[in-house]
Amino acid sequence: MKILLIVIFLSSFIMARFEAKPTQGCEAYNNMKHTMNTHHVILDTSEKYTVLKHHKGQNLILVKGEQPAQRWVDDECFSKKTNTVLNIDDELRRASVNMSDDSNHNTVNENISPNNLLVLSWHNAFCETHRYKKECKRGMLSFGKNGYREKHFVLHGLWPQPRSNVYCSVSQKELSLDKHKQWNRLAPLDLSDEVREDLKKLMPGISSNLHKHEWIKHGTCYGTDANRYYKDAISLVKQINNSKVGHFFKNNIGKRVTLQQVRSLFDRNFGLGTGKRLDMLCKKGLVTELWLHLGSGSDDIGTLLKHGEVTRSRCFNGVIDRAGFGR
Repeated sequence: MKILLIVIFLSSFIMARFEAKPTQGCEAYNNMKHTMNTHHVILDTSEKYTVLKHHKGQNLILVKGEQPAQRWVDDECFSKKTNTVLNIDDELRRASVNMSDDSNHNTVNENISPNNLLVLSWHNAFCETHRYKKECKRGMLSFGKNGYREKHFVLHGLWPQPRSNVYCSVSQKELSLDKHKQWNRLAPLDLSDEVREDLKKLMPGISSNLHKHEWIKHGTCYGTDANRYYKDAISLVKQINNSKVGHFFKNNIGKRVTLQQVRSLFDRNFGLGTGKRLDMLCKKGLVTELWLHLGSGSDDIGTLLKHGEVTRSRCFNGVIDRAGFGR
């Protein structure tokens, strides 16, 4: 009972002081490690900000009009008076130590872009018009090594939405290199061995440094580091390839399929309405890509699709291309 009274008292105290003005023009970061500041947000000392929580010498605040809106700043960005109030939140957590607290779990995903476009490529069709690409050339020693990419979807990218949300906190040098397609000169990504091996299988474009380009242009706006960005993307690609949708494409190579067939398959596999979140792209009569409009709140592809935006496709049918040129 005593703990409950303390919780109620401190909660009301905190709620009465949840807005504060910064005393310094600090940077407002996407994450606690201060590795990313989308749109280079600087606190305005004349504005009040909603303080959501205090954790390990940092404050999680709400920056209205920004994406993501929740940002991390150091204690020193606010006055000592504000910090004193915020530190009461620490005492509240200590007083209610036996109560369930999943706030740390929530902060893991709260900065991730809420709407994303998963772009899956049918590699055989891509190579019909990109024969000069490294990932499309087949040497004598490559026989039998490319079987997976020839029968499954591969990763083109995971794009935070809206489409204008690109190149977040990217230097002018990186921007110039990327736009001039000098991807080999972009800095190496800090990826785990597991993620790197998965990318070699699921993203053939890694041989052309596509993974560096996708990270610089799109991944920097996702809200995580490169390793987490690609780990999430890899999981989504695997879920599609291991589903009835993936098996359908694998079993119908060389045949013509319709948008209605594919959307109906999505509805049966991932839930009614998910097919409307699918856009099928075609070129020269071949199915080249699937664009999946995803929402947030889960790592399950079906749930993400149900929360995605409904889209209209301009391709209504196409052939699932076989491996090899001109087939």
